[in-house]
Amino acid sequence: MTVTSAGPAEQPVRDRLTDPSGVRSVLIALLAVVGSIAAVIVTAASAATALQLTGVPDPGWLTTYGMPVMTVIGQLSAAIGLGCVVFAAFFVPSQDNGALDVGGFRAMRWAATSMTVWAVCALAMIPLSISDVSGSPLSETLVPKNLMTAYGVVADGRYWLWTAIFAVLAAVVARVAMRWGWTFLAMALALLSLMPSALLGHSSAGGAHDLATNSLILHIVAAALWMGGLMAVLAYAFGDGRWRTLAVARYSRVAFWCLLVVALSGIINALVRMSLGDLLTTTYGLVAVGKFVAVVLAGLLGGLHRKVTIDELAATDEPRKSLFVRFAVVELVVFAVAFGLGAGLSRTPPPVLGTANVSPMELKIGYDLDGPPTFTKLFVDWRFDLIFGTFAIVAAIVYLRGVYRLHKRGDKWPVGRTVSWLLGCAALLIATSSGFGRYAPAMFSIHMMSHMMLSMLVPVLLVLGGPVTLALRAIPPAGRGNPPGPREWILTAIHSPYSRFITNPFIVVTLFVGSFYVLYLGGLFDAVVENHSAHLLMNLHFLVSGYLFYWLVIGIDPAPRQISPVAKLGVVWGSLPFHAFFGVALMMTGSIIAETYYRSLQHPWNFDMAADQRMGGGIAWATGEFPLVVVMLALLIQWHRQDDRAARRFDRKEERDDDAELESYNQMLRRMNAPAPVSAEAETGAEDLAAQGDGER
Repeated sequence: MTVTSAGPAEQPVRDRLTDPSGVRSVLIALLAVVGSIAAVIVTAASAATALQLTGVPDPGWLTTYGMPVMTVIGQLSAAIGLGCVVFAAFFVPSQDNGALDVGGFRAMRWAATSMTVWAVCALAMIPLSISDVSGSPLSETLVPKNLMTAYGVVADGRYWLWTAIFAVLAAVVARVAMRWGWTFLAMALALLSLMPSALLGHSSAGGAHDLATNSLILHIVAAALWMGGLMAVLAYAFGDGRWRTLAVARYSRVAFWCLLVVALSGIINALVRMSLGDLLTTTYGLVAVGKFVAVVLAGLLGGLHRKVTIDELAATDEPRKSLFVRFAVVELVVFAVAFGLGAGLSRTPPPVLGTANVSPMELKIGYDLDGPPTFTKLFVDWRFDLIFGTFAIVAAIVYLRGVYRLHKRGDKWPVGRTVSWLLGCAALLIATSSGFGRYAPAMFSIHMMSHMMLSMLVPVLLVLGGPVTLALRAIPPAGRGNPPGPREWILTAIHSPYSRFITNPFIVVTLFVGSFYVLYLGGLFDAVVENHSAHLLMNLHFLVSGYLFYWLVIGIDPAPRQISPVAKLGVVWGSLPFHAFFGVALMMTGSIIAETYYRSLQHPWNFDMAADQRMGGGIAWATGEFPLVVVMLALLIQWHRQDDRAARRFDRKEERDDDAELESYNQMLRRMNAPAPVSAEAETGAEDLAAQGDGER
């Protein structure tokens, strides 16, 4: 039955989606076959060269071709799983009580199945990757004793196990989710399941692997969201979903940005591994060109069918969903080819792969440092961080767009808030992409400088920018009877139980201060410092924990918890001494934190690790004073403004009531000062006493 896109008042309460599971299963099988064929063809063209370069024995055809097939099936499943979760969260609305509507509910069930397949493929990749690295046939690798012995040696096996764990958790959450809020947990777990894939293969080895890994993270996430979202929208539109026009329109906006990210990150990742001259002269270059062509073709098809078919889907008389379905199926097939080429590309040796001419420092952090840091180098010697640097630029542009939207409609926005936000974005860019970010992986003191900027300076400036308030004023409300949009999502997030939990003062202070002790004095930094992913997670933790802390104590945005200025002052005074103690403890520590790692870098200058660590502790101790001054000043200003607002509200109320409250207060004072009334008996008694006194005289 066809459900037309009439107005909200004419539509049924619940979505009457037909079940497109059969068509979906056939389409997924087709995509898996197409992608696997492309991956096998690429692998066959480069398998001999790969074996020759690695110098390991041939593990057999089952491993050689099983790995790309499992990779492409797993990545397609992961993309569909992530796309379905995002579809349930943002592309179609939930019911008024927060429960998932039939479209979102069914998408979450599809996500659970897809993530389960992704987990199975990841588990299958453990013995396959061990067989590939060791050159042993798969039959020998599957022997439990051999498998357990090799698992502790082959890093790829551990990465794939983590992938399987996150995929299973995402599948479980997606399977039991009945309400809209649970989609975000499933989304986070699905994204985490994609992260180990970015740390495998060519991008994680050799020079410039920091750029290669960051670009691959962006590439994988954007491609999965692009392809998986299209699959979810296609299945929903094929089932005559009530909100199909809305879903396609929302997906179209997301797909445009995914196209840009996939294309740019793919170009960066390819150029890290080869020169422009290798594009048409090597197998790796030809496959990379083929993948880029497939991405561009998918983008053109997407732009064409979204331009043509959205209006067709919105037709109230006879919507031509078949036109959208045909375009979408062709686009998905092109996606499958691109995924297959990508899986085959991961098995193809790039033109520059060996590490014979790579220095120990470049092997560890991805680049060389030619000398100790100087003031000039810290501010001039830049290496752009594709994750946090891009976020800083995008955040500044989005904020300015919101300010422009307010000014365009005649509303004012404080200039100070705009300046504060832009300074925060600039500080984030400097902390991660300037010489501070460049030297941070190689020197503990510079790492601590970057850490303090990310946890102390950047969050203060961003919080004072009031981004949530700007978003709530700049984004128009969805309107009564319409599906919720970004403004409603923000309000729901602010007032959610999770937000109330995470903004509990005890939780906030523990995350902000306690993590310093656990990370540096608890030995965690020693264990994870060599991993590029750990540096990304540390930067993210510093930024988020600092933002939560300052949002609680000086935030001007709406917050789940409102505490008094006195309580805010208590939180600041109660937490910052622990930060100072941490700096002192760091300076007094006798052992060198991460000594093995810093020694393995073999700095090309005289590097005193003990002195560098003491300097890092001094930086941690000294920088705690700056936010204290800023926070105290901000609290005093907010306190003064709060009193002024209360006084103005009182004056307006008195003007409306003709000073009724003041007059009532004056009457109370007059009653208190008036002489007490004298009763008749007391007056008679007083006359008798007066007469008695006269007689005695």
